Amino acid sequence: MEIQEIVDYYIYEDTKRLEVSFRLTYDSDDVVRNDIVNLDEAEEFGYELISDTLSFFDLTEEDNEDDFEDFQMVDEDLLLNFLNEYYVVYPDKLPKSELL
Repeated sequence: MEIQEIVDYYIYEDTKRLEVSFRLTYDSDDVVRNDIVNLDEAEEFGYELISDTLSFFDLTEEDNEDDFEDFQMVDEDLLLNFLNEYYVVYPDKLPKSELL
């Protein structure tokens, strides 16, 4: 069992959770698996998945950083590594496949 790709994700900032959709190597293109991951669990595994960054934007001296919302990014490579490790440790938590 190995996760081939992250299809989509959404960060729930208020609850520190991440909704993620992905496919395993043996899943077809019309199948997806959905799960909600507690970000605290990722940290327990040693993964810092979320980063707050304004460096994504090219701010000039005239720009006021307060005019921009904090932009949170997920490192998809780390997310992929975490999920592969997480489901090896907890195989019973692997979500069932769903047709799109």
